[in-house]
Order: sequence, then structure tokens, then C-alpha cells
Amino acid sequence: MKLEIAVVSAQGAAIAAEEGADRIELCTSLELGGLTPSLGLLEISAECVADRLEIHPLVRCRPGDFVYSTLEVETMIRDATDLLKRGVNGVVFGALLPSGGIDCQASRRFVESALAVNPDAQLTFHRAIDSSTSGVVAVEKLISLGFTRVLSSGGAPTAGDGLFALAAMNDRAAGRIEIMAGGGLRVADIASMGRAGLSAVHLSAKEMVNDGGPDTYMVTNREVVRKAREAANAFSTCATAAL
Repeated sequence: MKLEIAVVSAQGAAIAAEEGADRIELCTSLELGGLTPSLGLLEISAECVADRLEIHPLVRCRPGDFVYSTLEVETMIRDATDLLKRGVNGVVFGALLPSGGIDCQASRRFVESALAVNPDAQLTFHRAIDSSTSGVVAVEKLISLGFTRVLSSGGAPTAGDGLFALAAMNDRAAGRIEIMAGGGLRVADIASMGRAGLSAVHLSAKEMVNDGGPDTYMVTNREVVRKAREAANAFSTCATAAL
């Protein structure tokens, strides 16, 4: 089972690599749902991981909803192309219509622009899907648009609560796109995600420093990453033994 960790610092990236994560979603401002990282953060994070895992920066130009103007979409396209030119494995994006459907026009432009830079880039549609009208229906659209995977909690507050919806999305995907469980995911949830057929999980593994005060900020908790890796490995071992 693949393990992705959301990180907001080079130190977090290093921890994820050292503890055996397969990918990181690199971003800033997780407390706002995550925003596009700087090129400086990308460069130092890449140095820290030294090709031990994949780097997938989040491309999100502002907090709030996922309904974007033409200029906001263009901003994110330019950010994505800059990031891809620096050798990242993929980028993470999402956009919706005011009606709650997938913004196919914006998404298509994003996908085409990204693949023009790197035809092998992996493209993840983020948890905007959990604000859409139907995650299962959206899966088909994302496949047709050319996305590699989708990160979702199954439309629920947490991935654990959205387990049945995630399983339905995975059934609809039928191997054509990877459904990655994430959003409030706990280490204890990993085995149930695997039993539901999912092959990838996403955690922030965050820890608050100076929690509750004006100086509060987030860091990556090494022990949570380690336990998540162990849980993912344990499920994979059990699944292999059952074959």
C-alpha cells in the first residue's frame, strides 16, 4: 500500500523520506487546507529527500472554496509548469463549478499544460472532490480528463467516516485511476482502507507546536509517519499472504 504524507517544511519532507513514505504532498499553510509551496521550499525539500520518495506539490493559489476565476486558474497553471520544470513527479490540483460539479474546462487546461512540460507527470485531483455533488460521478470525469489519482475522504468529514463512499469510488474507478484515502485519516484506519480495496492512503501526520497560542505552527510527527508505514506494510503483507 502506498503512503503519502502532507508536509509543509523541508524537515517534514526529510522525516517522510527517512520513515519510508512513498510520496509527499508538499504545501504550505495546512491550517488553511494547504497552499502552493515556494520554489525555495521545493528545492531544499528535494535536497533533503535525495530521490528517496516522490514529490507532488499542491497547486492552490488561495484558501477558501474551489471555484476559481480565469486569472486564478492561469496563476495555478503557471505555478504548476514552474514546479514541473524543476523535476517534481507530479502536481496536485482541483477546481469546481459553482454548481458543485468538476470544472472540466479549468481542469483540462491544467492537465494539458502540465503534460506539455512532462508527459509522464502524475496528476492528482485533490479533496475539492469532497465538495462536489457526487464523488462517484466525478471519478468518471477525472478519468476522461487524464488525472492519475484522486484524493478523497469519500465526501465525509474524515476518510474513516467515508469508507463506504471511498469503496464505491474505487469500484467505479476499476483500476483506471487511483483512489487515495485522505482527510482526517488515522493510522488505525489504514487496514480498513486496504480491505475496502484502496491501494493508497494520505496523512498529514501533523503535530502542533505552541498549540493554542498566536505562535502556533505545524510540524511533521515522526512517530505517526513511522506507525503509518508499519500499518501500510502490515496490510500489504497480510494481503499478499492471503493470495
